[in-house]
Amino acid sequence: MPETPARPSKPELLRPREMPRRGKGTSLTRRVALIHALAHIEFVAIDLAFDMIGRFGGQFPRAFTDDWMRVGAEEAMHFVLLDRRLREMDSFYGQLPAHEGLWGAAIDTAHDVSARLAIVPMVLEARGLDITLETVERFKQQGDYLTAKVLNRIYDDEINHVSYGTKWFEYVCSERNEPPHAQWKSLVKMHFRGGLKPPFNDSARHAAGLTREYYIGVE
Repeated sequence: MPETPARPSKPELLRPREMPRRGKGTSLTRRVALIHALAHIEFVAIDLAFDMIGRFGGQFPRAFTDDWMRVGAEEAMHFVLLDRRLREMDSFYGQLPAHEGLWGAAIDTAHDVSARLAIVPMVLEARGLDITLETVERFKQQGDYLTAKVLNRIYDDEINHVSYGTKWFEYVCSERNEPPHAQWKSLVKMHFRGGLKPPFNDSARHAAGLTREYYIGVE
């Protein structure tokens, strides 16, 4: 597998400290900037799903590939829905710069499937469960019910994505005779900078199998 997947010429990818602040401008321009940022996350998530298959799929039963093929297809659908909203708002994916660091988790965990599962679905996607409903309410308050509907659809799918990560992480731990909660905390401490910060959407995480025994007390 290539270290970095092919990328379009746009958007321009910037380091985190170089990203413009989204708090400036009109309500419309702020909404466009947020939707663009979300579209970029979904775009990178497509590559993360298929890299999971190509890099690690041979170590698992066929069901592993089936699960991540579904994830990749749904991430692509999420991207299309968000890009469509941008076009309806006279914008498009690539018009604004985007965060270059999202692929860093893939590079950092390319050596070990348990690390990849621990960080990408069980930390990064789980964080999406924590913040998406609040984001939905922000769009509703601004009268943008179409974007709110798209984000609700993404939220429902992401619960399944986190559940696949948890399921296969626990499978790996069982095969290696490792305690999953302790192993996950060790991998997060090793590979995730910044620590896990509340608030947590406990009900959505629990629905995905990511129980509080995993993440409470991890800083």
